[in-house]
Amino acid sequence: MNNDNDKKTFRQLLQISMKSPDTEETIDVYFTRPIGLVFALFWNKLGVHPNAITILSIFLGVGAGVMFGFSDLWHNVAGVVLLMFANFCDSTDGQMARITGKKTRIGRMLDGFAGDMWFLSIYAALSVRLFHQHIPFTNIEWSFWIFLIAFVAGVLCHSPQASLADYYRQIHLLFVLGRDGSELDSYESQHAIYEQLPEKGALLDHLFYYNYQNYCRSQERRTPRFQAMYALLKKRYGSIEQVPQAMRNDFRKKSLPLMPLTNILTFNWRAISLYTFCLLDIPLAFFLMDIVVFNAIYHYMRNRHETISGKFMEQMQTEG
Repeated sequence: MNNDNDKKTFRQLLQISMKSPDTEETIDVYFTRPIGLVFALFWNKLGVHPNAITILSIFLGVGAGVMFGFSDLWHNVAGVVLLMFANFCDSTDGQMARITGKKTRIGRMLDGFAGDMWFLSIYAALSVRLFHQHIPFTNIEWSFWIFLIAFVAGVLCHSPQASLADYYRQIHLLFVLGRDGSELDSYESQHAIYEQLPEKGALLDHLFYYNYQNYCRSQERRTPRFQAMYALLKKRYGSIEQVPQAMRNDFRKKSLPLMPLTNILTFNWRAISLYTFCLLDIPLAFFLMDIVVFNAIYHYMRNRHETISGKFMEQMQTEG
């Protein structure tokens, strides 16, 4: 940690380690982030790199998934504790990177991979747990059908929900903090980097950019009105920093009510539902939350943001 940060108070470091009050969830502000910062300061004094903490979170998260595969109380309590510590580590590596400036490309790759591994193990473990249980109101076991339910919940629901929630957060941060404060990327820019990679070697870079460009493309395909509005914005002003502050404030005001929905669709509320249903020994309800409740929130969020983007574009065209 640099000398300037050494002179700052814990509260000041906590503010530096967070992205923006607009996008931080209450649970994170008062619980996850302070604990994450304590861990970050501790690991930093030991000279541990943020990427090592991310790798630790993978083992903790996968271990949590294994514990949720059992139906007894104590295994599930262990799963709750392990997943909480995995989340603390996930918060720690990001906070530590922002405080120390130790941000790397492989760190971004590991961060996304870690979350995927957590929930892959969780969905698989819950499927194994339910495999020999009966379908409600019947004497028929779930058998391999439960893996289909898990696939729908995890791949077709959870994954797009989380990716678009993150996209809307980055859009919001772009208007609030500018390019330096946002990680909003485009398929075009990431594909250009991918095409410039050497044909031999750089295997990790090839893997990262191939998947990341497609991740960006999936976000863009689901947000056509925002893409049209953003293209007009860039054509007229060149960069977000050149956009009049009043216009940026107007978009922030319209986007702000959607930020709590993006928080619901990321980690905390999904984890709370997982903890609750596993401890009550009704893990099927966790899958149904993804498919029904979180999916309804996802579609509402997407429709509202597209409406906002469309109206914002119409406003720019009228003023132009």
